[in-house]
Amino acid sequence: MIQSIKKLTAVVVLVAALTSCNQGPTLQTYYVDNEMQPGFMSFDVPTSFIDVEGIEMTDEQREAYDSVDKLNILAYRVDESNLEDFNIELNQVKDILKDTKYEELMRGGNSTDGRFVVKFLGDVERIDELILFGNAKDKGFVIARILGDDMNAKKLLSLQSVLQKANFEDSQLKELTEFFK
Repeated sequence: MIQSIKKLTAVVVLVAALTSCNQGPTLQTYYVDNEMQPGFMSFDVPTSFIDVEGIEMTDEQREAYDSVDKLNILAYRVDESNLEDFNIELNQVKDILKDTKYEELMRGGNSTDGRFVVKFLGDVERIDELILFGNAKDKGFVIARILGDDMNAKKLLSLQSVLQKANFEDSQLKELTEFFK
């Protein structure tokens, strides 16, 4: 009897391990695997980074702002010396984003100036993660993961006017913009 329980436990542990490994790559694992690698730059930005004090917000905008917990940014800058590596990394990100669990909200851009796509995890009314992915052949790419609880796509879009008026902590923002010069 004890041998049967041990065998059953071993089988359950093995099945759980195999199914958890079968989930494939995610943006989160890609971020963690590459945030310290050469050529990459990463930022973990809390919402307190965006100073909205003194900015009038509607109830919808306040709710959207409060639903965001933090922002993870991973960027890769391309130049002549790393073009091959850039293409490999770019294709890895594109492959991850092809997974059907990432639902597309919008896309745009062109081959000259660059392209972007906005995707999300969850439901449009209850987004768990909003993903902004942009790339340009002469600059590199950036992945921004906006993490929160029950974020709403429409309400998040209403934050655009608030962000235009907000003050940003200059040091981190300057570092990101310098990265793409």
